[in-house]
Amino acid sequence: MQREYYLDLARTGVKMPIGTHLVLHEHHDPEAIVRDGVSLGWVMAEAACRYQTPLAFPVMNLELEKQHLLSLLGLGGDDPATFRFSAAPGPAVQQRLTAGLEGPLSAEMQALCDALTWLHDNTRFVPVGMCIGPFSLMTKLVSDPITPIALAGMGLTAGDDAGIAAIDEILELALAEVVGYVCRQAAAGARAIVVCEPAANAVYLSPKQIEQGSGIFDHFVMRPLRMLRDAFEEAGVDLILHDCGELTDHMVSCLASLDPAILSLGSSRRLWEDARLVPKTTVLYGNLPSKRFYSDTEITTGEVRDMGAELLARMRAAGHPFILGSECDVLHVPGCEHALHAKTMAIVHCPAVADGDREGAAAAGEAIALAAS
Repeated sequence: MQREYYLDLARTGVKMPIGTHLVLHEHHDPEAIVRDGVSLGWVMAEAACRYQTPLAFPVMNLELEKQHLLSLLGLGGDDPATFRFSAAPGPAVQQRLTAGLEGPLSAEMQALCDALTWLHDNTRFVPVGMCIGPFSLMTKLVSDPITPIALAGMGLTAGDDAGIAAIDEILELALAEVVGYVCRQAAAGARAIVVCEPAANAVYLSPKQIEQGSGIFDHFVMRPLRMLRDAFEEAGVDLILHDCGELTDHMVSCLASLDPAILSLGSSRRLWEDARLVPKTTVLYGNLPSKRFYSDTEITTGEVRDMGAELLARMRAAGHPFILGSECDVLHVPGCEHALHAKTMAIVHCPAVADGDREGAAAAGEAIALAAS
């Protein structure tokens, strides 16, 4: 879509919590729904209606790509979540993955593609896809990514250390898996896709080494993301980039250089300060602390509303396009449904529309009503 679409959403004051997981768990048998495209499409549309946004978001499950990759390689058995490569996979594994990516997706991945098609064909909501980022997927496939990254930060290369060679090869596997899934979602009808790269943070990549001139953030994070962005451009879908990890200003600037339509950052960041690091063609999104919504001891509904109002005011003063939302998807927690619902809706109803914005907000409401019809 035209970039102006997202800038218009920001101008008109739309708020946009990602709460599809909450809506999903209001239904009987959520596990069956995420394996059925039409049912999942209905839930995505229901969440978009509930939260009054024209964008229909899926459930944020960042385990799907690992499970699919390992199944194509015949690895992981009945417990892929615990599988880790112990050495560089080798070129034969890369070839096997490349061939396998032409075949069927897993049931959950295919269901999301089918849901995107259903949304495209039957609603006026914007069908939004989801995938894990290449770097974050790599970290799920090795036992210890931090040590080889640190060694690379000291100037060693794959030729010097087997661990660096391993994560380099595994990162290529991860990139191939993610690009393949993005292309499937785009072909199915996605207009935008959220790339979740939470592991690209100051825990895995030493800020001190980066400040001293190491290229580890560029090599391990930005290089594969640039290749993924190229796949987005070729497929004609918009990039929504999400990173809720602990980030430095340099990392934020690098992520912003990808020119995403929307950049979503975690609650550790002060978005009004990050505005100076991000081009005004990119909408900043977030970043109310949704990981704490389950408990009134952690944060109350009133505090969510007050934080949202303050963030809207600060972003308006910064003059940067902004959409208020959750720092991550709001996850269902059994027994905490009332608190989660109240705080998520507090974002939607956050009363911080300035007088000059009311006409635009009304227009946004009309557009959302049209999308839901």
